[in-house]
Amino acid sequence: MTRWAFVVLAGVLSACAVGGGKDHGESRNLEVARAALRGGAPQIALRATTARLADDPTDVEAALLQGDALTALGRLEQAEWSYRAALRGRPGLAAAHLGLGRCLLATHPAEAERQFQFSVDREPGNAAAWNDLGVARDLLRRHDDAQMAYRRALAANPQMIGAQVNLALSLAMSGEAGAAERMVRPLADEAAASVKLRHDLAAVLAMGGQRDEAARILSSDLSPQQVAEALSVYMAARDTGLSPQSAGLGNVAPQIAAP
Repeated sequence: MTRWAFVVLAGVLSACAVGGGKDHGESRNLEVARAALRGGAPQIALRATTARLADDPTDVEAALLQGDALTALGRLEQAEWSYRAALRGRPGLAAAHLGLGRCLLATHPAEAERQFQFSVDREPGNAAAWNDLGVARDLLRRHDDAQMAYRRALAANPQMIGAQVNLALSLAMSGEAGAAERMVRPLADEAAASVKLRHDLAAVLAMGGQRDEAARILSSDLSPQQVAEALSVYMAARDTGLSPQSAGLGNVAPQIAAP
């Protein structure tokens, strides 16, 4: 889910994985899958988990890892089935609820919120799950509740840049652009700041009425037409409280940062 043009509030979502194996063959396949996911090779992880599930279709850990691999490959409908298979075997598996929520986030944010809520109820120290819960609530235009979730993510992991950026975007969408700018500008002004962080700052500035400065930042990376489209997206988000995708403006928008 690494598209530059995703929604202001949905963006990149990292996969979770859990461990364990019962026999040598299972352990080998799952170890390969975990290592492949850590190394950024989800296709290898998918082959390993598929091989394991061919031997034992009820293996919960393999189904979970398969879901993570499919999510990393952008095959969300298939990933959803893998996570649901894991939950049939272990209904209380927080990581599977988290993965399922990520599959549903862009299309069914209310159901995604329920999945994330289950995950944080089971694992209240899981910063990534709190961050994702905030994204779902922002997509539902419940910005105060979203900001609470981002703050819980930051309480669990104060260095989580994704939650800091998400909180800033949520504040800007709810009319607190000054606070949002104070939060995101130090990150965007660093010498090594990514393009994404600079565009996040531009989004905050545009929502706060500083269109000229926002356009200047965006013009370093985008064509004049793309700059104009991006500014329209940001203003629509501010004026309606809707994500750009919901407003039919999903072609230009900053990504949410990875947890």
